[in-house]
Amino acid sequence: MSPRSREAPEELRIVSLLPSATEIVCALGLRGSLVGISHDCDWPPGIAEEKPALSATVVPTDLPSREIDRRVREQAHQGRSVYHLDAGRLAQLRPDLILTQELCAVCAPSFTEVQRAAKILDAAPKIVSLEPHTLGGILENILLVGELTRRQEKAQVLVESLRSRIERVRTRTQGISKPPRVLAIEWLDPPFLAGHWVPEMLQIAGAVPPNAPGDHSTTISWEEIAAFDPEAIILMPCGFSPERTLKELPLLVENPSWRALRAVRQERVALVHGSYYFNRPGPRVVDGLELLAWWLHPERFIDLEPPSDGLITWKEALHRIT
Repeated sequence: MSPRSREAPEELRIVSLLPSATEIVCALGLRGSLVGISHDCDWPPGIAEEKPALSATVVPTDLPSREIDRRVREQAHQGRSVYHLDAGRLAQLRPDLILTQELCAVCAPSFTEVQRAAKILDAAPKIVSLEPHTLGGILENILLVGELTRRQEKAQVLVESLRSRIERVRTRTQGISKPPRVLAIEWLDPPFLAGHWVPEMLQIAGAVPPNAPGDHSTTISWEEIAAFDPEAIILMPCGFSPERTLKELPLLVENPSWRALRAVRQERVALVHGSYYFNRPGPRVVDGLELLAWWLHPERFIDLEPPSDGLITWKEALHRIT
C-alpha cells in the first residue's frame, strides 16, 4: 500500500481554506487531521495559533466599509482575486483533501485558484468545493465532508441534531398570525441584503424577509429599504464581530434615511456576530437561527439560552458608541 493510500481517518491530511469547512472538520473530530487553514479560520478557539494559514487577503479589513467594498470591486473588475494563496506552503503540506468554495469571491480562495496552486503538488489531492445556498445545503455539506473523511456516522449524528433543532424552532413559530417584516443587512456601506440561507433562517424564526431563500446577497437602496418598511432589522456585516460593527455605526446613525425607518424609531434593531452565527455555512448557523427566534419571539423561547456573545441591542449599541 502506498503512503497516499491511507485507511485511518486520523491519518488523512486535510487543508481547509474555508472557515465553515474548518468548523465542520473539527466538529467531526478531525482537528488533528487539519494540516493547513485559511487566514479567516478562527473557530474552534486556538485553531489559528495551532495551524498554518495558507491564505491572506490583499484588501485590508480595518478600512471603512465603503473603501473595502470599493477595493473588492476594483479587484474583481481587473480579474484579480482578493486573496493570496501560498502555493509553496500548500505543496509542503502534502494534503490528501482540500476544501474550498466557489460561492463567494470575497469569502475564501476559489476552487479555480486552488486548482492552479495544486498543480505543483507531487500527488494530486482531492479538491472539493462546498457551495450551499440553503440550510438543507449546509447539512448536505456536513454529510459530504463526513463521507470524504470516512466519518459518515459522526456526520449523520451531527446533522440529525442540527435538523432537530431547526424543526423545533419551526414548530414553535408556526401559527404566528402576523410575522414581522425583518431586514437582515450583510454590509453597511453600501447596504447589502443578506441572502443564501439567511432568508430561510428568518422565515423559520417567524419573520418575513424581503428576499427568497437561496437568493444571492445583493445591494439594496435606501428607497427599497423604506418601501419594505421593516419592523425589525438585524445587522450582520460579513466578517465582522459586533465590536467591529460598532465602529461603523456612525454611518447609520448620521443617515437620515436610516433614522426615518420605523424599526429604528422603535429601537427594534440588533447587532449580531455575523461571522460566528450567520455568514458562514457551518454548524453554528443553527445557533444563529435560535438567536433570531429568541430575539423576535422571546415569549415562545423562554427556555432557550442563546449565545452570550451573539447579540447587542440597539439601545446598548448607542450607549457604547457615545
